Amino acid sequence: MTASTRPTTSSEPSGPAPAPPSRRTPASPARTARRSRLARLDMRVTPYVFVSPFFLLFFLVGLFPILYTAWVSLHDWDLIRGQGDFVGLANFEFVLGSDNFYKALRNTFSIFLLSSVPQVIAAILIAYVLDANLRAKTFWRMGVLVPFIVAPVAVSLIFTKIFADQSGLVNNVLMGVGLPAIEWHSDALAAHFAIATMVNFRWTGYNALIFLAAMQAIPREIYEAAIIDGTGRMRRFLHVTVPMLRPTIIFVVITSTIGGLQIFDEPRMFDTGGQGGASRQWMTMTMYLYELGWGPQISFGRASAVAWLLFLIIIAIGILNFLITKRIAHSGGPAKGTR
Repeated sequence: MTASTRPTTSSEPSGPAPAPPSRRTPASPARTARRSRLARLDMRVTPYVFVSPFFLLFFLVGLFPILYTAWVSLHDWDLIRGQGDFVGLANFEFVLGSDNFYKALRNTFSIFLLSSVPQVIAAILIAYVLDANLRAKTFWRMGVLVPFIVAPVAVSLIFTKIFADQSGLVNNVLMGVGLPAIEWHSDALAAHFAIATMVNFRWTGYNALIFLAAMQAIPREIYEAAIIDGTGRMRRFLHVTVPMLRPTIIFVVITSTIGGLQIFDEPRMFDTGGQGGASRQWMTMTMYLYELGWGPQISFGRASAVAWLLFLIIIAIGILNFLITKRIAHSGGPAKGTR
């Protein structure tokens, strides 16, 4: 028998010898406890590390200016001399005792009501139309955003010509049909209406896209169930779409309120003087703040007092928003009885 055909005996190894099993040294209890503490610390700290850039940025451009404005409001502070004597609440007393402050507060809320209420209603209706099966959807959805892109100063200049007292487009149309012309710059309510029209022109399309996004998030099964139940288009809109939009409506109303309280460009450019009218009939809170800080008085302390009063009003509206949102969350869902 040759070597190539010789059978291999069981005593001969058929391959390399297997490596001996590795013996891992068990971790000590102290090391295990340390790793467990690090893991728990990582789970607790890592989320705060991720959100910390926002809070750092807010502290630099948000919280610090607010606190510094409060410090300025307690001093006799002007543009030339800088920080003066500590006067306590004297700046707040002067502002609250001024008739212009209450005129500005009245004008601000009046313009807000004349702009936000029609704006929200028109935005919901436009969003409902854009949510339908239209041709060239992208074109129409981008089209409603075009007024928002236009600069506020340009919008104000255009609408100032439209609402001019003598040769304005609106007065020419009114006189053409036999109606008397409107004194847009003399009557307070007319001026508020004209300024609110500028605000609605710029922001209605923007809010319509917000409502459109909320409408597209509504499950289509709800509409299909309503159609099967025989609900008409109008009832589906009132009893399904609008109730499902309640949180979005609250959000838009609150953001519109905050923006309305800070309105400046439109009333500032409504006439050539920029003072809010001869008797301050359309002067807003921010215009009053600007007049105190950079007007003839040049009092940063009083302007800071107005800023803080405006800040407190916004905080009050924010609390109201929280209470309304909490109540809506408990009521929840579309209105009952859609059949």
